[in-house]
Amino acid sequence: MSKYAVFVDLENCGAKVATLNSILEKVKMRGDILLGRVYGYTDRFSDLKQILLSNTFTVVPSIRYGIAQKNNADIQLVVDALEVAYTNPLIDSFCIVSGDSDYTPLVGRLKAMGKFVLGISRSEAASTIFINACNEFQFLESMHTRPAAPASPRQKKSAASSEEGIDMAELNKLLVSILEEQSDTEEIYASELKGVLLRLRPDFNEKTYGAPTFYKLLQKLQQKYGDLRVKNDNFNVMVSLSAKSETADDDSVQLNRENWREAFEAQLRAYKEGGFDRINPSILKADILTTYPDFTERAIGFKRFSDVLKQLEKDGLVQVEMDDQKTMLAKLL
Repeated sequence: MSKYAVFVDLENCGAKVATLNSILEKVKMRGDILLGRVYGYTDRFSDLKQILLSNTFTVVPSIRYGIAQKNNADIQLVVDALEVAYTNPLIDSFCIVSGDSDYTPLVGRLKAMGKFVLGISRSEAASTIFINACNEFQFLESMHTRPAAPASPRQKKSAASSEEGIDMAELNKLLVSILEEQSDTEEIYASELKGVLLRLRPDFNEKTYGAPTFYKLLQKLQQKYGDLRVKNDNFNVMVSLSAKSETADDDSVQLNRENWREAFEAQLRAYKEGGFDRINPSILKADILTTYPDFTERAIGFKRFSDVLKQLEKDGLVQVEMDDQKTMLAKLL
């Protein structure tokens, strides 16, 4: 299991509770967080106190002095990360929440020491150089700002209405997310899955869901939702994602000329509610494809995705801009 040190540039991540929660969940799905530090903290980020304290993060305050005030925090992050790399042999992975190209030499040194580096940033602030330097990179917009696809008639009919059903649905969704993150293997031990779940939800207890064991709870979820596949192999319980059935595919909502605008408005609204002012169009398309796998531009009446952006601009939903690196961005209106 990976052991992480997490370094967060608050200005870069937008300093929202939901955003920071998404970052922590992404890392916890991959391993344990042994150390965490945030940089640039001021009183205007007081909403983050609870999540920072509960995750035992160290706060590095922002001292405003001179014209190089931003560089002070950047240099402190680099110094701290290198100190941890040299003095803490338990930590084998680093998560740097920033897209600043100034951190590229740091990434290079950490990789040369055999450390795994996960980069996370808003697409607006992410440098291509920094992205390519990391072992893996994730855009913040894609981590927690994806609205659910509208339910099909059959899904609406079968949806649970009880409080237990809602809790079970949320648990099932979380387990699916954990399994989707296990890109290096198709199935994992149930004990390992529970370990990841406990990192994300320390108060989890299968008895809350009326199951005497975690294995029984997994079987219950498998029967109820069909997203999980549980098998007992010589007393080793293995869990994986089930293949999507043809019936489920038939029930899925597909975008067409009549409903595409509503879906794009919902996605853009989710970005805005998440605290993002600008997003890379490639992120928007990727998130639409995640929610609507069969999406194509031609199905909604356009030849290219750039034509879709032009229509969204005409509708007053976005304003297309170019940043200093000549990268196209969509400003949310």
